Amino acid sequence: MGKKRAQRAFRSIFLMLLVSVWPLLAVAQSGNDTVDSLIGLGFENVSWAEDGSERVYVVENSAYRLSGVGIGVALDEIQKHGMPENGKRCRLVVLNNNVPMVSLLCTAKAGAEVSRNDWKVSYDLGESWELVKGAKRYNSSLYKVDLLVYPEFNFRNSRLSRPYQVRLNMNPTLQVSLWKGGKINAQIIVPVVNDYGYKYDDVRPGFLTVSQTVRLPYNVFVTGTAGFFNNNRAGFDLQAEYHPSFIESLKGKVWFEGRVSYTVWGEWGEWEYFNGIRNVNPFKFGYSKEDDRITGQLGVNYYWERFNTQFAFRGESFLGGDCGYRFDMIRHFRYCSIGFYGTYIPSDWWNDGVNAGFRFQITLPPYKYKRKGYIPRVMPGRNWGFAYNAAGAFVYGQRFRANIDDNISNNIQYNPYYLKSELLNF
Repeated sequence: MGKKRAQRAFRSIFLMLLVSVWPLLAVAQSGNDTVDSLIGLGFENVSWAEDGSERVYVVENSAYRLSGVGIGVALDEIQKHGMPENGKRCRLVVLNNNVPMVSLLCTAKAGAEVSRNDWKVSYDLGESWELVKGAKRYNSSLYKVDLLVYPEFNFRNSRLSRPYQVRLNMNPTLQVSLWKGGKINAQIIVPVVNDYGYKYDDVRPGFLTVSQTVRLPYNVFVTGTAGFFNNNRAGFDLQAEYHPSFIESLKGKVWFEGRVSYTVWGEWGEWEYFNGIRNVNPFKFGYSKEDDRITGQLGVNYYWERFNTQFAFRGESFLGGDCGYRFDMIRHFRYCSIGFYGTYIPSDWWNDGVNAGFRFQITLPPYKYKRKGYIPRVMPGRNWGFAYNAAGAFVYGQRFRANIDDNISNNIQYNPYYLKSELLNF
């Protein structure tokens, strides 16, 4: 009798433990299955965690060319398999090179049918970010290599004997993420068509940079870059964005930006003549500290969500030592961004200091490109753009780019209102 009583007591205790632990096991299985599904779709740096009030997922979109499309796919997968069943909130934190950019929060009640419209996009990461920021990331993006080929096209009208001179390059670029927020770019310029003169005939380096991005408190993002940039500049560059949140109606619509740089002028290639023959070393960089410059800018941006249009006003100091003002208006579409700009640089003799032009950026296919382990991906650059200078100003108002992907399309991809429009229109 004593043995049977002991067996019954053991079974009762086991059933009580099973009943109490089973919901936790089911919750863990739901989150782990969703992580596996997201990894299967090509997302990187995936993780999840949960506390008493919120479940949070973390992903980085590396499989889809457009951030809005990739984030929408991740939301669909979470809605299908990974929503909490106990009335908790659900949050998705989106990374870029392991740096948290925005989050999407769903507060729909348990059992309700959830759609993309139920997710609120903001720069607020929530308290649950503390749960998951140190968690293990699955399918890490670290040490993975991309080889992107960036097309470069320029033309100018500077000779009466010929309407236009054309320059076309195809520039393979190696991109590697070696640590959180850090990236290396190494580019080679390969001329295809060149009417600009012998200086542009040779294969030579392009962007050679090391950059670091960090997210600071109060929605401040800072990127520092060192190396060789475009427009014959080399040096150091520091850029920052501040997205204020103290005025609810302006959150995501208004942000401030600043930039300061120290660069020297230089170019790749050393030309020597021996017995009338020109010898070239296109991989030797010659520079002049006499043309060093400290440049910078301060600006404010406003996003008009109804028409996905961005307005920017900046005060800038340029490479020629001139200072002035610049205004941009850019309309963002899914696969392209088109904008107009105007500059005013006080001048007594150059066009009264007024210039204007237009610019556009086009997203290049393919629009989906999953990695296969650590095998390098080879594909076209993420987008291609062009800017037209109406007044032909080649000295005044000149700038440079420190990062190869610094353009009007990439710079808006994590804006909450832009992302929301992509989620609802796909």
